[in-house]
Amino acid sequence: MRSFTALAFVAMLTLAGLAPAASKGGDGGIFVVKASKEQPTVAIGGSVVPYREVTLAAQLPGRVKFVAGVEGDSFKKGETLVALDEDELLAKRAAAYAQYTAAEAELRNAGVQYSRELWSPKSKSAPGGMGIPNLFDQMFTRPAEDFFGERDRGAERSADLYGASTRIEQARSAMLRAQSEIKAIDAKLRDTKSVAPFDGVIMQKFIEEGDTVQPGQPLLKFADVSWLQIEVDVPARLAQGLRPMQILPRAATFDDHPEPVDVRVAQVYPMADVQRHTVKVKFDVPQGISKPGMYAKVKIPDTSVAAGLARLPAIPTTAIRYRGSLPIVYVQNDKGEPELRMIREGKRLPDGMTAVLSGIAVGDRVYVNPGPDIFREKPAEAEKAPAGE
Repeated sequence: MRSFTALAFVAMLTLAGLAPAASKGGDGGIFVVKASKEQPTVAIGGSVVPYREVTLAAQLPGRVKFVAGVEGDSFKKGETLVALDEDELLAKRAAAYAQYTAAEAELRNAGVQYSRELWSPKSKSAPGGMGIPNLFDQMFTRPAEDFFGERDRGAERSADLYGASTRIEQARSAMLRAQSEIKAIDAKLRDTKSVAPFDGVIMQKFIEEGDTVQPGQPLLKFADVSWLQIEVDVPARLAQGLRPMQILPRAATFDDHPEPVDVRVAQVYPMADVQRHTVKVKFDVPQGISKPGMYAKVKIPDTSVAAGLARLPAIPTTAIRYRGSLPIVYVQNDKGEPELRMIREGKRLPDGMTAVLSGIAVGDRVYVNPGPDIFREKPAEAEKAPAGE
């Protein structure tokens, strides 16, 4: 009975010229707006960053004598990017090497002297001279000195051996000191060259050949751009729903790429920012998408209870029309007449539906496929004649 009454009411409106006309293809029916089953998302802006990026800085003071290239040039791991003048260090290394060779010669000499003292001690050598005086000293003077305790030849021999061994240790220490100086200079020589830590490209160059640099001064930025990431500061309540390796389908948009793309959660930082109370999150981007430094937006799923209670309304995508660049829909008002509403589009859903951020509410009745002549003008004879005729 109710269906018959509704049909009769629509027929009366049609005869009166108040109902929407069935244009080419008609209006396709009326859809009662329902809440979307999709999880609410929050769009957060971030920046595209390289997968790895380092800033090479000077370790020593000096003059730049070599720069490998300019911004955009690519290099393999281990290739030299920047080199400083090393003439002074090479001179110091030569001096240290000379000290090393001298200490090595002194060590050999000390070893020979120790062997001589061991096999032919000075304390037992005969005094100078020859004949009867020398024989008298050996037969009477030395035994008398040992007997009366005026001389201990064993103690003299031990002292001579200890002195020879001491000279060996001193020579060895001098050699080790010179060797350490050579190693320190070699380390500084390595610091005069900045090499590529991985395969990548020069992102930014801060110096030119001939410049004088000081320790800590940036030389250039080098990055691995084979993979890119989006770095986003996510509110803490949204970061709770993100896990490493989680895929967010069609969640990222870029200024230089028209279509949304899938991204993967690469890293969720373990600590929040103490001032903004946000958590830094990095998302992996498919290859060939965007460039470092570009602006990007990522739609983060909102898993909070409040978000679940406030799901967005969803309507058929065919119900959306455009006036210029503004999306609109036709809603059936309380009088059964079409009414134009301006809306704000949300995410396109996979089942032919579109989420609506604002403009309509759950329970509204929208025309699924409105035609161009949805508003039919009233017949001329139905208009009231002017007063006095």
